[in-house]
Amino acid sequence: MGPLLALASAVCYGIVVPQLSASLEPGGAPIAGGLLSRRTHFAAVTFLGQIGGLLPALAAALLLPADGVRSADLLWGALSGVGSGTAMHCLNRGLSRGAMSVVVPLSAVTGVALSVLCGVLLLGDRPTPLAWVGIAVTVPALWFVAGGDGDGGGGVPDGLLASAGVAVQYIALAQADAASGLWPVAAGRVAAVLVLLPGAVRHARRLRIPAGRCAEALLVGAGAALGLVLYLLAAQRQLPAVTVVLASLCPALPVVLGLALLHERVTRRQSAGLLGAAVATVLLTLG
Repeated sequence: MGPLLALASAVCYGIVVPQLSASLEPGGAPIAGGLLSRRTHFAAVTFLGQIGGLLPALAAALLLPADGVRSADLLWGALSGVGSGTAMHCLNRGLSRGAMSVVVPLSAVTGVALSVLCGVLLLGDRPTPLAWVGIAVTVPALWFVAGGDGDGGGGVPDGLLASAGVAVQYIALAQADAASGLWPVAAGRVAAVLVLLPGAVRHARRLRIPAGRCAEALLVGAGAALGLVLYLLAAQRQLPAVTVVLASLCPALPVVLGLALLHERVTRRQSAGLLGAAVATVLLTLG
């Protein structure tokens, strides 16, 4: 079940990401709502997204029985939330500046690399040789499928900061004990809201947005929270290093949906990335 849950987490994020980055061109046809961070101030998108994730996370934590919630588990969850808030803030800021071709692939690739290194060097994760091959294939696959092209250097700082946040989010959440249920995810949403609150107050005048866009941002946050719930359940069943890699395959989903539903053309680089993602999925699942 571990690989399936991790892939389900990737699907959730694959639906959420197009909300933020599907279309940079005026008059484009974005999947599932389009570029919120270009139509609305990025601070509003980020803060409302975490609010949207808080309520379903609390509801899920209350519904799923927890044998014993320790303060350490809540602290790990809170640290994960700090990473989430930082990652989404930097990602949305980079997207609002039109640096999608750098921010999205850089945050995905570097986030995976940092998470795996932390798992192996600090937490004692020992992937099998087959899993190592899958991890090695994943890195260039993510770069190609997410459209990384090396241009738009202004997005590099935001991409790197977002990747650090992603690594903290995943590694910290994986440290919570299974007996704590989903309370670490709920604690993370509370922490993310508190971390982003000063910025929301600072940009309060810009946070007045139409109800429709507010609902979109809330739904994005709810989808991201569901992705974290599935990731936590997956990390409890297999090595966090492998779970992170599988959950990070989310950039492939928008490309697949565009190809299957909208009959879009994919570049050779994206085709190579999709092939690599498929191979990596098989290797990591078998490994």
